[in-house]
Amino acid sequence: MQNNIVVKGAREHNLKNINVTIPRNKLVCITGLSGSGKSSLAFDTIFAEGQRRYIESLSAYARQFLGAMQKPDVDEIEGLSPAISIDQKAHGRNPRSTIATITETYDYLRVLFARIGEPHCPNCRTKIEKLTVDEMADMVCRDVQQSRLEAGKKKKITTGEEVTVLAPIVKGRKGEYYQLLYDLYNSGFARVRIDGKMHGLSEKITLSRYSAHTIDLVIDTIPAVDLLKPSKDTQQRLNEALETAVGRGEGVAIVLYSASERVLSAKFSCVKCGFSFPEIEPRLFSFNSPYGACVACSGLGTVDLFSTELCLTCHGKRLRREAEFVWVDGRSIVDITALSVDQAVEFFLNVKLDDRQREIASMVLKEIENRLTFLLDVGLHYLTLNRTAGTLSGGEAQRIRLASQIGSRLTGALYVLDEPTIGLHQRDNEKLIKTLEDLRDLGNTVLVVEHDEDTIRRSDYMVEIGPGAGVHGGYVVASGPVPEIFADKKSRTAAYLRGDEVIPIPDKRRINEGGMIKVRGATEHNLKNVDVDFPLRRFVCVTGVSGSGKSSLAYDVMYKAVAHKLYGGKKTAGEHKAVLGVEYIDKAILIDQGAIGRTPRSNPATYTGAWGPIRDLFAMTEEARFRGYKPGRFSFNVPGGRCDHCEGHGLIEIEMHFLPTVYVTCEVCKGKRFSRETLEVTYKDKNIADVLEMTIEEAAVFFIDLPEVHDKLKALNEVGLSYIKLGQSATTLSGGEAQRVKLASELSKRQTGRTLYMLDEPTTGLHFDDVRKLLEVLHRLVDKGNSMVVIEHNLDVIKTADYIIDMGPEGGDQGGNVVATGTPEEIVRRADSHTGRYLRPLLIQGKK
Repeated sequence: MQNNIVVKGAREHNLKNINVTIPRNKLVCITGLSGSGKSSLAFDTIFAEGQRRYIESLSAYARQFLGAMQKPDVDEIEGLSPAISIDQKAHGRNPRSTIATITETYDYLRVLFARIGEPHCPNCRTKIEKLTVDEMADMVCRDVQQSRLEAGKKKKITTGEEVTVLAPIVKGRKGEYYQLLYDLYNSGFARVRIDGKMHGLSEKITLSRYSAHTIDLVIDTIPAVDLLKPSKDTQQRLNEALETAVGRGEGVAIVLYSASERVLSAKFSCVKCGFSFPEIEPRLFSFNSPYGACVACSGLGTVDLFSTELCLTCHGKRLRREAEFVWVDGRSIVDITALSVDQAVEFFLNVKLDDRQREIASMVLKEIENRLTFLLDVGLHYLTLNRTAGTLSGGEAQRIRLASQIGSRLTGALYVLDEPTIGLHQRDNEKLIKTLEDLRDLGNTVLVVEHDEDTIRRSDYMVEIGPGAGVHGGYVVASGPVPEIFADKKSRTAAYLRGDEVIPIPDKRRINEGGMIKVRGATEHNLKNVDVDFPLRRFVCVTGVSGSGKSSLAYDVMYKAVAHKLYGGKKTAGEHKAVLGVEYIDKAILIDQGAIGRTPRSNPATYTGAWGPIRDLFAMTEEARFRGYKPGRFSFNVPGGRCDHCEGHGLIEIEMHFLPTVYVTCEVCKGKRFSRETLEVTYKDKNIADVLEMTIEEAAVFFIDLPEVHDKLKALNEVGLSYIKLGQSATTLSGGEAQRVKLASELSKRQTGRTLYMLDEPTTGLHFDDVRKLLEVLHRLVDKGNSMVVIEHNLDVIKTADYIIDMGPEGGDQGGNVVATGTPEEIVRRADSHTGRYLRPLLIQGKK
């Protein structure tokens, strides 16, 4: 097999017809400035072609469901393997998906509980054992006797009272069941109960084939008075009836007496109160199965699909009540999934089982422990197993998929990852990098798009794309084995790794002159009754290992409480006693990584407000005034000037039913979004569609004489987005790019000097050079009197902060405390701070 992946003539997006050689079965890092073409090479060229070739190798039958894939713009790629992409896209918003289900841990948990779980009565908590037919008969007789006692000694059981034994043969299934009823009649049976009503089998019984029916076969009817003190013959008759019922009812018999119904199981029933368990099988523990799901909420755990209010029946547990009372070492499956990953590992390492249980469960336990260990290895120890997929960050979702891939033990594959270190503290990087190395050592090629210094240093080979972003990028700046490539003077990345280029430490830290936001008694999630002050008019970093409580404190409590006091609204802050000092600010702005719009029509031009003045400008041209066109003519959101065929999208959406939706370029406007007449109006020889296709850098020069547009575009340039297009669809922007568009929008606004900005990991997707530019922008906002609170792991950001709030000491239940507060210089003196330990070398280096 060829030892290298050889790419020849790659031209996808901004790639400049490049050639590059990548060694197989190595950990390879592709790096470069944001927008330089890293993802275009890794995902849009190498991965896309690997996936296309794999699909082409399948049968024609399989390909008809997968569809044809377009070949990327590349002359040739040699040495490709089947490719697997592990990107930052969060798992679907399916509320039924959890960490346990995604990693298949839950599948093995269901098998474990079905095989060795010990059922207990939900009513009296008694451990339930299997019932024999004799035990069932004794229970029926006790019921009759108890009924006699409750009625009073003077009252006799009348001869009309009967005990009826039935066998459940159909449960809630559609059908006419004509043949079944006919066969029962020919077998000598006389009566059945259908949907709760008794029928003679000699009658004409007509059932709707479209309705679900429940059919119970009457085995025998015994006078109740005969069971008060049953004779030997009566006892034998009852036993035979129950035995027949259990045989025909797949282990279950139903007994009717005195308007009450008792279900008896040959498997599990409570001998004290008579509660009978349903069949204990894996689907009993599945909230996706009608058999195991809570009937009231269908396994959602909430009152409906769009609500956060817990189901009143299961209280968010999702399962029917019986599933909660099957225990392994005293814990139910609900208890296990409520544990964090590290707690679950601890439980299974020390689980108490007898010899028989351990023999039965040994293989299942091994699979569970493996999956939990993989989650530990990628730094997700703090997440609970019942955490829903929709609440995961992009980095967390990516690392969960990575853990799943390691568990699959594939070899000979090409893995392409997009910044897997996002959201990880430096302390947790080591585990993740070791995981990537394990994936490589299995015999796979691991291609990582990454900016993290530790990952780059541990890679076998590095490819740097650049030298700039957008049209200024797309070239191979440097490539070669690590660490030899660090000596390459052309590499911008190597310059930072050598220390020739550095992100400077401020000459002095700002002191507190603007009051404080004081949080008191914060207990949201894992916070341990936290009291902490956020100094205003300073650059504040909230740090700590993954899961330590940073977001819970800074966003869920502090920011939400401030925003609620300023603006009202329904969203209330997380659990806390008080948040004081809001009077010092007049605005609170969250700059998160959420999309800048919900539709493909949203773009940087519309979000920043630059599009309005551009439309006005086109409406003022001589041609537009001659035609009577108003600014609305140049909007793709309203009818008039937009293409009517695609309604201004530029794309046509094709619903593929069970396959992902496909978008194809509009055949009428060819993706330009506007009608032919609208496109005939030009400004400086550019029509409105040409303007949308400009990069931010190009547009800033083009509109230099229009300040209200130029200022907004200048801000986008300053936050490192020179390479994106003015009309680029919001749905194609990464979370980091969307966050920087929002930041640029704020930069272009008039500053009041009393604004609180809240950012969560703004360095996502940024090269060292881009981080330096971003920090200049953030500190400029603070210099204008504003307050900046940033949740961050990037040490280059943390070292420039005026004040640090370090959370921990660990993640999950072992976190939620304030470990240290103060300037970076004060934090590094704290021996108990993980952040301080990793920050210390950077401060020493910065002082040289």
